[in-house]
Amino acid sequence: MKSVEFSTTTTLSAAAEEVFEHLADPNNHVGLSPLLVEVRDIRRGPAEVRFTAVERFTMGPLRRDNVVEVTLRLGEGTITGDVASSGGVRVAYGYRIDSVPGGTRVIDHYRLSAPFGLLRFAVGQAKKVQAARGRELTRRFQVRRSPQT
Repeated sequence: MKSVEFSTTTTLSAAAEEVFEHLADPNNHVGLSPLLVEVRDIRRGPAEVRFTAVERFTMGPLRRDNVVEVTLRLGEGTITGDVASSGGVRVAYGYRIDSVPGGTRVIDHYRLSAPFGLLRFAVGQAKKVQAARGRELTRRFQVRRSPQT
C-alpha cells in the first residue's frame, strides 16, 4: 500500500495546556471533524485514552456509518494515534502543541495509507477533515474568548 503524509498548522489564541486538554478529551472531537458524529465507550489510562468513534460518510441520499476504535497517546506537548478504517485505510496522526507568542501553534500531521484505487479518495477526505478541524478549533477558541452579550 502506498502512503501519503501531509500537515497543517493552526495558531490559536489560547494557552497550550488548554488546547492540549481540549484535544485529549474524546467528547470534544465530535464536530471537530465533520465526519465524526459520535464517541462512546471512553476508557482513560495514565498516558492514553481509548474510545469508539462513529464517522458518517454521505453521498446524496446514501449514508454509511464507519465505526472505528481510536487510541490517543498523550505525550509532552503531543497527542498521537492510529486508526484502522474500513477498506484497508490506515491513518497515523499526531498533534504537536507548542506555545508561541500570543497563543498556541498546533501542527496536525497525517500519514495515511490505503489500497490502490482508494488512496486518492481517502487523502481527499482526510485533507478536508484536517482543514475543517483547524477552522473549528479556531472558532471554538475565539468563542471562549469573546465577551458575552
